[in-house]
Amino acid sequence: MAFSPILSLYLRVSRFLGPVAERKLATRLAQGKEDPDRIDERKGVASSPRPMGELVWFHAASVGEALSLLDLIESLIDERPDLNVLITTGTRSSSEILKARLPDQTVHQFVPVDALPFVQRFLDHWKPDIAIWTESEFWPALIVETHRRGITMLSLNTRMSNASYRKWRWLRGAARAMLDRFELFLAQDEVSSQHLQRLGVSRDKVRVNGSLKDGGGPLPCDDELRQKVATALETRPVWLAASTHPGEDEMAQEAHRIARRAAPRLLLIIAPRHPERAPQIAQMLRDKGWRVGVRSEGQDPDAVMDIYLADTLGEMGLWYRIAPLSFLGGSLVEIGGHNPYEPATLGSAIIHGPHIENAKDIYERLGEAGAARKVYDARSLGEAVINLIEPHKSAEMAHAAWEVSSQGARAAEVALQEITAVLDRATEKA
Repeated sequence: MAFSPILSLYLRVSRFLGPVAERKLATRLAQGKEDPDRIDERKGVASSPRPMGELVWFHAASVGEALSLLDLIESLIDERPDLNVLITTGTRSSSEILKARLPDQTVHQFVPVDALPFVQRFLDHWKPDIAIWTESEFWPALIVETHRRGITMLSLNTRMSNASYRKWRWLRGAARAMLDRFELFLAQDEVSSQHLQRLGVSRDKVRVNGSLKDGGGPLPCDDELRQKVATALETRPVWLAASTHPGEDEMAQEAHRIARRAAPRLLLIIAPRHPERAPQIAQMLRDKGWRVGVRSEGQDPDAVMDIYLADTLGEMGLWYRIAPLSFLGGSLVEIGGHNPYEPATLGSAIIHGPHIENAKDIYERLGEAGAARKVYDARSLGEAVINLIEPHKSAEMAHAAWEVSSQGARAAEVALQEITAVLDRATEKA
């Protein structure tokens, strides 16, 4: 096992980070970023008993990563009916959305803060048979302590962007010493694979497998509610600005103003990435003269409002089904873009900005298939909406997007095979 003085120092310091972590959690709690009823989980104190038998632990950074695992978890339990699953995340929004969607035999907990006492308390209770990380969230104390206990670790859906690689390369020794503890990385793309190898991961530990999000099932939707909303819209044309960040709401409304010159009945639905921004967005829109409806205030979209603010969690499946055309946020500002497969699987054509570093490979595949269009500012966004809101054009793009998204099932199949292989080996040893 590779040795790193920096990693060793971090681990020694982490033994004494409990009080510091307590203060940090108290601050986050005061800011509304932690669940007051479950704050002890962040300190490694379990709120549920450990189920008997085999336990697979999945860790996902946030909502998108957690949702991408649900189909895989269901397949794993179908294959091994006596298996139990623990899934950890770090955000309140992920907990709220997962609450209604967790498969049977699956428990959700918040991941402990990366202070060694909290980590040890967490592992003492749960004692997983296998630990599986997704995407690129790596916590050194949690990884090293899990490995020290002889728990096999896999990394699925591994993504390492250029920005992440640039940060880690300054700590190449620490990165190698930490990542070397994983048995296998199933990387999303060739770029991530190359970055991992440059950080010292052996080539035979890295395989390019695509993204689990590619093969994830469609987001859920209450069909009665969808019918109600569709009836209220009275055949109005609709477009969606999804997962918007500050600056993009303003550009979306300006694009809407441009598009309405060609389609006066056009409705824009804005679903901000962080719903807590909704009051500021609504005020900005009203100041610019728009008639605005707000989901969290109990209003439904109707035949007369100009812009509808969809500021509730867990309903993106509804809005993607309602809108045949979706702009994906985090791409006209320097965020790096968001997962385009959610709209792709639900028959919504895709528009995005130039800042798509977080999912560059996916967007390139969609672009090559004619399933996505790039824009650069409010004017080009408005012009794209005018052009693509025509039903035959958006339908053609949406079909192409669906075909690309349906190719991802293989990634989930390979991940399932690798997990069951590790569990079979553990059973043989026992």
